[in-house]
Amino acid sequence: MLCKEIVQVIEATYPKDAAMDFDNVGLLAGRSEKEVSRVYIALDATDAVIDSAVAAGADMLITHHPLIFSPLKKVTDEDFVSRRIVKLIQNDIAYYAMHTNYDVLGMAQLSEKILGIRDTEILDITMEKDGKPEGIGRVGELEKPMTLEECCLYIKHKLNLGSLKVFGDMQTEVSRLAISPGSGKTAVAAAVAKGADVLVTGDIGHHDGLDAVEQGLAVIDAGHYGTEYIFIEDMKRFLGEKLPVLDIMTTPVIHPFQVV
Repeated sequence: MLCKEIVQVIEATYPKDAAMDFDNVGLLAGRSEKEVSRVYIALDATDAVIDSAVAAGADMLITHHPLIFSPLKKVTDEDFVSRRIVKLIQNDIAYYAMHTNYDVLGMAQLSEKILGIRDTEILDITMEKDGKPEGIGRVGELEKPMTLEECCLYIKHKLNLGSLKVFGDMQTEVSRLAISPGSGKTAVAAAVAKGADVLVTGDIGHHDGLDAVEQGLAVIDAGHYGTEYIFIEDMKRFLGEKLPVLDIMTTPVIHPFQVV
């Protein structure tokens, strides 16, 4: 089927207008008329991912984070981002990114389900869809109260992580949990306002963590990748159900850094 037909199916569920104003989503490189039979899914369009897509004979690459985010003045082989675009076009691979539109209409609900929180509400409302509010993240109740230390072990198990960074007293009892996948320092204020005991997110800096604790909020930094790699299998499921004619391949889950 044509690339533009796949795009229509994706955007029927994850429309581009659900993305934040700063974002860059949609078909970012390649031909909309490209005939597609094999799709490769990843979180980021890294050199390794693009090489794997080429080696796999993929016709289309779909990622969560957009390769083209800041404006480009030229596309040559002299810049690492441009080189990736050149390689995609040379190999006739259509490239599509779905970022904050997926965060709002997919990632939030998926995170809620994986972490098993109940009686949830939207952490940060960003839009209305069909008369209902939608937005980034969720906040809700854990099945039972637990210490922050127990919550860390719970999160590691649910997200299949080897390590976490934690701000807060490990013996504090927590029962109301907020989740904001990706980079979540801006979610601290919303989590405090919604009465969360603990926020699970990524990319929390020293001062962000200290300031959160001062406001009575523990923070579990599970990593940007650690909270968002769930996109890969979810999109494989989505496309498999909607477009079973496609051959769908995914990049292996490989965390981008190591703790030593």
